[in-house]
Amino acid sequence: MSKVLKHAIIYTGLEKIDDGYIRFGKEIEAVGPMDDYVAQPDDDIEFVSGKTIVPGFIDVHSHGGYSFDSMDGNPAEINEMVNDMVAREGITSYFCTTMTQSNENLDHSMAGINKAADENPVIQGVHLEGPFISATFKGAQPEKYIKNPNVDLLDNWNKLSGGRVKLITYAPEDPGSREFEKYCLENGIVPSVGHSNATREQLLASKATHVTHLYNAQREFKHREPGVTGHAMLENNMYCELICDGFHIVPDMIKLAYEQKGVDRIELVTDSMRAKGEPDGISELGGQKVIVKDGQARLEEGNLAGSVLTFINAFKNIQKFTGCGIAEAVKMASVNQAREFGLTKKGTLEAGKDADINILDGNQDLVATYSYGKKAAK
Repeated sequence: MSKVLKHAIIYTGLEKIDDGYIRFGKEIEAVGPMDDYVAQPDDDIEFVSGKTIVPGFIDVHSHGGYSFDSMDGNPAEINEMVNDMVAREGITSYFCTTMTQSNENLDHSMAGINKAADENPVIQGVHLEGPFISATFKGAQPEKYIKNPNVDLLDNWNKLSGGRVKLITYAPEDPGSREFEKYCLENGIVPSVGHSNATREQLLASKATHVTHLYNAQREFKHREPGVTGHAMLENNMYCELICDGFHIVPDMIKLAYEQKGVDRIELVTDSMRAKGEPDGISELGGQKVIVKDGQARLEEGNLAGSVLTFINAFKNIQKFTGCGIAEAVKMASVNQAREFGLTKKGTLEAGKDADINILDGNQDLVATYSYGKKAAK
């Protein structure tokens, strides 16, 4: 039996269908205008008039939420957390993100993520954020565990994760970076500049093609030195993450990035931590005390410590802050991530792709999410 959603406004990631249908099992079987719909004997039909259908969201930078964190390395808890991401936020592809920690803690985390991912195909990869970063722009990363790029350590963590490391945040100005980048490119890992004090000249010599949380924790854009932010704006091949909570980046600067980079090189991320979905109060990130209040998560000294942003709110905020439409937001929420990381079954609503589907109401609030054709329980 196939599920059919009828009379929806559908944004496939490639086109808009004003009055359309989508038929799916585990994979999408057909999608198109209602004029093309041909009933099948086993169709399980649901009318969704007035609703909007978009591809499932892809978050390539999120540490945790709903009281859990990937660094805990507990497979059952990681899967509970990821299932919450699906049901509450519409995330249907997820990169478990780590942070700068001891080698032993990272070993434990990688092994736990590997076991979780064996059971949960929503986990499409690992984003290793640190420990190969700059102390100058450490942000909320514990300085005592920071080290220079090390191929042997990365290879060990990649193997422990089951070869799932897809993205790594590092400081390209540090010794050993060229050999490190060579390993990344040979093993399908995207090198991302972040928590970095690199100059434009140093970045031109690097192989980085992605920027971790643009503007945040990086050498700033200045009139005599473009820094990491300026380099990202200038280079057409650079994909840029944006945390659209209104705190990490003020709306005007989000609009500037959108207008400079264009819709095809921006990726929405949450950079969320375990306090997401929990009441305000005291939380934790990498063994550090975090205070959550009024939608912001900060260390005791005041540094922002990840976010409590949900992806559905990032999706709405990018439209609010830039004036873009749903079609453009879909590119930044799903299409670009799938393209950059080779997620060939993800990102768009097309026949043969995984049935990762979000249904939104007139306010763009999440009505339902289907992951691999199965409706997520809220």
